[in-house]
Amino acid sequence: MTFNKLLTALYISCFLFTMLTFHSTALAEIKGCQNDNAHKNTFYVSSLATKYKGKGTRSNPWNSIEEAAYQVPDNSLIIVSPGVYTGQVKLNKNFSQGLTIRSEIDYQAKLTNDRRVVAFVSEASNITLEGFEIYHNSKKPKPLIVHIDGGGSDKVNNITLRNNIIHDSYNNDLLKINNGAVKIKVLCNMFYNQGNSDEHIDINSVSNVEVRNNIFFNDFTASNRKISNKSSSFITIKDSNGKDDNELGAHNIHVNSNIFLNWQGSHGNGFVLIGEDGKSYYEAFNVKIYNNLMIGNSVISMRSPFGVKGAKNVWFYNNTITGDLPSNAFAIRVNKEGKNKTNTQLYFYNNIWSDPTGTMGMGDDESYADFSDTMLHEIDDFILENNLIWNGGKELPTSFFDAINPSDDKYLLTFNPNIPNTQSLIPPIWLAESSTFKDNSFTISEAFQRLVYYYGVTNLPISEQGTSNNPHFPQYNILGNKRKNKNGVGAK
Repeated sequence: MTFNKLLTALYISCFLFTMLTFHSTALAEIKGCQNDNAHKNTFYVSSLATKYKGKGTRSNPWNSIEEAAYQVPDNSLIIVSPGVYTGQVKLNKNFSQGLTIRSEIDYQAKLTNDRRVVAFVSEASNITLEGFEIYHNSKKPKPLIVHIDGGGSDKVNNITLRNNIIHDSYNNDLLKINNGAVKIKVLCNMFYNQGNSDEHIDINSVSNVEVRNNIFFNDFTASNRKISNKSSSFITIKDSNGKDDNELGAHNIHVNSNIFLNWQGSHGNGFVLIGEDGKSYYEAFNVKIYNNLMIGNSVISMRSPFGVKGAKNVWFYNNTITGDLPSNAFAIRVNKEGKNKTNTQLYFYNNIWSDPTGTMGMGDDESYADFSDTMLHEIDDFILENNLIWNGGKELPTSFFDAINPSDDKYLLTFNPNIPNTQSLIPPIWLAESSTFKDNSFTISEAFQRLVYYYGVTNLPISEQGTSNNPHFPQYNILGNKRKNKNGVGAK
């Protein structure tokens, strides 16, 4: 055997081993994405049943999810059979031990409406909704798809959305959590294609919210929609209504272990924005953004992948931002609008900002851009420490006029993280006719892991992974696996 043939054989063997390893790994659910099967009672809903005449049994199910949720006792599981369920599902009941409403087969029970599709209101509490496809069925609907509305108090609480595909709002947000709701979990879902000037998730005047292991992207053309370049950030965390509810400033918000990709929005926005409305109080505080993978695979420009306006005590750590990301600022924008207070207590630890194309600091029109857009008078104090910044081997962008520059990091790392090119990425949009995602995954969890293994894994030796002592270092990485190096950088 010649040397070249030997190399080819070794390459093929390594490739097959990698793919087999990935396949076996991808079949395992990410920690926290599994169904909770501990329920005392089980009831059934079918779109084929006669409305209001069922008993909730397998042989005689209810026709309506809303009716079932009203009828069942505490500590129950409602199984929803495949089918299309048109109209609003309003959930307003307290379950002290819990209620789970689950699609019997993942994504085969479809909830749709020409206005709000699912609403958690009044005293809705301890309710989990999982496994559904949820979307607008009109191009001119009334606002919102899923709404968790606290009504001004904390009576709407302990709501969990898990493993749902929430897509194509033609009016307003895909998911709004607002008005004093507390203890909300958004786990392992897929979000794409919000309305113009609105978000995937609007986290507004609420507290104790966790957004974890979700996939966020837009692919308007795949839904036969025009790219208007008018949609807003994927996630916004703010407080629009001041003292009108029990919360002043969204707080205790964790956005961790998510994937953001395929930007098709307004140039003035980005993946995650904290604060928006120019209020005189801190619109958000005690916010942690960590273990996220932000992928720049689009030619459409954004302001910056992460932005802060009028907030305090914000932690942005162990995130991986990678790819050719046309933007005014490749990493961060911190600014004041309207009556905003000066931003303060902002901490950036252990992140990877990597542009393998070497165009970091270059706008989509090849104009000059920055690492950050942060005027000196708009931020009080910050820490930039133990971050890896790679610009394809070229000089890192620096601006005398901006407060945050790579040189502010006393433990700065400049190694090549060797993250694969992102230009061939296929957004994993749901293909209902074939019951698969466009990347050939069968579940959101599988699509999530594919993206992490293909675009979020670095090849850095442990010796090159940092020397800082981050007081908020995450014990687990984006996949829920325990980290080996307490000073490691990035999400994986």
